[in-house]
Amino acid sequence: MKIGVMLPLGGEDGPDGGMPGWRDVRAVAQAADQNGLDSVWVADHFFYRDPDGRMYGMREAWTLLSAVAASTTRVELGTMVLCASFRDPGLTAKMAATLDEVSGGRLILGVGAGWHEPEYEAFGLPTDHRVGRFEEWLEIVARMIRGETLTFDGTYHHVKDAQLDPAPARRIPILVAGHRPRMMRLTAEWADAWNTAWYGAAGNRVVERLGTLREAVRAAGKPEGAVAATVGMIVRDPDQPSVPDPDTNAFGGTVPELAEVLTAYRKLGVDHLIVSPEPMTPKTVERIAEARKLMAE
Repeated sequence: MKIGVMLPLGGEDGPDGGMPGWRDVRAVAQAADQNGLDSVWVADHFFYRDPDGRMYGMREAWTLLSAVAASTTRVELGTMVLCASFRDPGLTAKMAATLDEVSGGRLILGVGAGWHEPEYEAFGLPTDHRVGRFEEWLEIVARMIRGETLTFDGTYHHVKDAQLDPAPARRIPILVAGHRPRMMRLTAEWADAWNTAWYGAAGNRVVERLGTLREAVRAAGKPEGAVAATVGMIVRDPDQPSVPDPDTNAFGGTVPELAEVLTAYRKLGVDHLIVSPEPMTPKTVERIAEARKLMAE
């Protein structure tokens, strides 16, 4: 089982509970790279506004991930997840091909339909038929990065004789996040990996979601395991200052206890565990890497 970490992006992710700067992002990414973890991930938002109206600013995901690609050597680079509403599908495919080249073939293109209504309202994005728009968007992106010259005349998206030149040097893996029936069908049809999040220790809800993936893959006529299962987990470091408004789902045990939880996820058949650390610091990343070593032993 691979293990990766989310990178600080905005809000209160910084080491002082404020907005993280580039140095903070780079430090966490390099800690993962140097301590044997498998991947680093960025979220994709303009901002987040909580139900009480409080605003949390965000850095732009793709720009940061490009800089992380040039600042690391071995970790995979993922988006958790890129919002289809924010970028044209042809542009997204071109961006993916270029970042995969820059990183030496380390990109995991995580994508989703989008969900945070305040962003859509603020930036004038269409909110109607969101999954229908995503369905067309996903097909265009997937077919283009897999080498097709594509003409597509959909309801929402149109391309004519579109191709990537230069083409990606490899098949860039696509990850889709979602759990409802239509999204699961699209996952089984187009994706190489799927994500469900966010959890603490492995429990019945994770087991149920993993079963949903197996059913979708089976319904698509594909063999079991054709779509890799990734799970997002929140881990709190009890030895460091607490983060503001900590997530109640977070697992906050000792390193040996964390190793047991990682082992439980592996036994469930999870292919890639993506940890959102609280707080997002190199020390917390080192702690996760230590638990990973104990799991291996």
